[in-house]
Amino acid sequence: MINVIEQMLNRYETANVEEERNALKEVMQEVVLSGLAKAGFFNTAAFYGGTALRIFHGLDRFSEDLDFSLLSPDPHYDLSKYFAILSDEIASLGLDFSIEEKKKSIETAERSAFVKGNTREHLMKFYPASVRKVPYNELIKIKFEVDTNPPEGFGCEFRTLLLPSPCKIRLYDMSSLFAGKIHALLCRAWTRVKGRDLYDYLFYLARQTQVNMTNLKAKLVASGFIENKEGLTVDSLCRMLEKRFSSIDYDQARNDVRPFLKDAGQIEIWDADFFITATRQFLR
Repeated sequence: MINVIEQMLNRYETANVEEERNALKEVMQEVVLSGLAKAGFFNTAAFYGGTALRIFHGLDRFSEDLDFSLLSPDPHYDLSKYFAILSDEIASLGLDFSIEEKKKSIETAERSAFVKGNTREHLMKFYPASVRKVPYNELIKIKFEVDTNPPEGFGCEFRTLLLPSPCKIRLYDMSSLFAGKIHALLCRAWTRVKGRDLYDYLFYLARQTQVNMTNLKAKLVASGFIENKEGLTVDSLCRMLEKRFSSIDYDQARNDVRPFLKDAGQIEIWDADFFITATRQFLR
């Protein structure tokens, strides 16, 4: 079954070991999605975030993690019940990865796990010429996280993956994905500026994506950014975003996103005026 993984990797044009690492990680992300689908995970959960945007909508940057949301709150949600079938799916493809749930010292609404495998071992199978450039103990790690208490109002759709095996994936629709990205832009506690959020924001604007305002308001209220009694309109949202864009260190933002891009030239024009003008012109 390694031929299936080789078929998936053949979609990538890799010029160096870093691009080979990212190709392996992206293929593993789709393997995890396929295994979760077989385990029935998407009966009660939906895929969202940057990796969902890359796999199903063509976002042209590497995205590290898999983010999911339950369809309705469940404080007793057990993520580990899907591990056995997911592990079988990974092993059936000739891959050697373990699955480990992340234990938290403080209880939160998120349940997290990591799929881990040795980088050198898997590069030997698919990119043998690069093995000597990678430390013996380096791991490929795919993190997946589930929000067990999602704010209301999001919409979903189903999309199809054909490889490594045909399956249906439930994910947020584009307007709800956009609401999540704007929420991140406004509310993320940035110890270091997330240029990836800015890059994705422009991706939505370029496609004239409408914002799911119901879901965005629920997210902003849940984060304490606004009060429930406050109205949320496109005009008021523009003002919030303009304030945020005026406070960003754009040098840090560019440095954050640059490693995830093949063509970083497009981010050199970033500044507050650029984002404010784009928002006024394209936000719907």
